[in-house]
Amino acid sequence: MRWWKAVGLAGAAGVVATGVVIVRAERRRRAYTPEQVREQLHARYAQATAVAVEQPAPPAAAGPRARLRRLLRRR
Repeated sequence: MRWWKAVGLAGAAGVVATGVVIVRAERRRRAYTPEQVREQLHARYAQATAVAVEQPAPPAAAGPRARLRRLLRRR
């Protein structure tokens, strides 16, 4: 067998394996009901907001760099 045939077969096997992984992930994703997805999103949102509330605010600096950082953070 020539080397280019082996490379071609390996490439085809890689494409097939990637397709199998994608199909498997899609089936898992579609297995959830809309209510389950909604519950997960609400739980993630509650967790994210709880972490944001627990973190203390950084101290305000008086220099011009701090003002520039605050302006850039707003955008």
